[in-house]
Amino acid sequence: MKALTEIGIKKSLKFCFGLFQTSLIRFPLLLPQLRVLLLRLYGSQIGQNTLIHNTEFINFYRRGFRGLTIGNNCFIGNQVLFDLANEIRLEDHITISERCLILTHTNVGYNDHPLQSFFPPVSKSVVFKSGCFVGINSTILPGVTIGKNSFVGACSLINKDVPDETVVAGIPFKIIRKLPIDK
Repeated sequence: MKALTEIGIKKSLKFCFGLFQTSLIRFPLLLPQLRVLLLRLYGSQIGQNTLIHNTEFINFYRRGFRGLTIGNNCFIGNQVLFDLANEIRLEDHITISERCLILTHTNVGYNDHPLQSFFPPVSKSVVFKSGCFVGINSTILPGVTIGKNSFVGACSLINKDVPDETVVAGIPFKIIRKLPIDK
């Protein structure tokens, strides 16, 4: 009951409806192309030639599926988690490998949690610029922008913006090198 009191009846009903929506999206035999169609019906903007494998969505009762924008020619691997508390925007030609976490918020718990005064809730959008790649099992934190034509190595923690045309890796990430991309 405490959760219902804090988020209210409207968000609770939105949460229940979202559970139904995500159960359809996550149906194991659903082809990636049909998953894209369902997400479009739910309000997401998704471009042409984009494949979305079996993914997970959390906090859909906040921003909702309308907060998800994915460009053309993108690939989203299995078990990618999208936190829809705030906007997530992928431009064209983005690859997000399997088991990546894309977080748009942090919150330690209920309003009366003893750590709330030290770590207040944060909600910020995440942006993936055109042509970037995110390696398997990487975590993207709220407010981050992954630069154009950048490469994020496997198992990386992205806690601040990644510059354009850069290879990064590590926990937290470090710049490995710049890419000599012709303009």
